[in-house]
Order: sequence, then C-alpha cells, then structure tokens
Amino acid sequence: MSLRALPLVAIPLILYNLLMTFAGSTPADEFFRQPLFSIQMLKGATWSFTRGDLVIFVTMSMLFVELIKSTWTGAASLVDHGLSMLVFIICIVEFLAVNAAATSTFFFILFGALIDVVAGFTIGIRVARRDLSIGADV
Repeated sequence: MSLRALPLVAIPLILYNLLMTFAGSTPADEFFRQPLFSIQMLKGATWSFTRGDLVIFVTMSMLFVELIKSTWTGAASLVDHGLSMLVFIICIVEFLAVNAAATSTFFFILFGALIDVVAGFTIGIRVARRDLSIGADV
C-alpha cells in the first residue's frame, strides 16, 4: 500500500484529539478559543488566531490535497476512498459520543471528512468516465 492511499483528513482528527489530551481539565470550547497569537491591523482592530482556527486551517489544507488526490485513478485511490469513509465514521461517532468533541471546531473536521468522502467518490467516478471515453473507439 502506498502512502497516497492514506486519507489526510485523519491528520486534523488526530491533531484535535492530541490537543484535547493535553488540554487537561479545560473545557473543549474554552481551550479552542484561546489565541495562539494576535496581530494589530492597520485600522486598530486586533486579529486573533486561535487553536480552533489552527485546526480548521489544517482541515481545509488537508481537504484541498485530498480533492487533488481524488483525481488520480488506481488501486491506491480505492483504498484512500475506503479509508476516508472510515475516518468519516470515526468522526461522526466521536462527535455524537464524546463530550470534548461537541465543538464547532470538531464539527468542521466532521464536515471536511464528509466532503472528502462525497467529493472523492464523485470526482473519482467523473475521472473514470473521462478515462473510459478517451480510450473508446467511437
């Protein structure tokens, strides 16, 4: 199995769980609202980048790479789609059953996993149809 078959949307899921492990007794909502850094803008406003923002940023970045990966065809892409479905199932179970996962940050990880599954199969089918139509003698 190649590394290309591993779903990258699992990275934000693992990151979220690691951060919650080290959060201690701090409630999840409060922990993910704590700023990592703040930047003073030109008009005087302050932009704060929180821990939750970091996890969402990582989720969107991994989702972008997953969408690009879904355009490749082959056995590795089939394994990737299956493992992406497994990551989505883990996310939905964790969201429903674990108190620390009942946050908006985790919901966006869950939604990213859903998009990965749906878009992966949809794009994969479209690419396969295109490959078949190119090879057909019409």
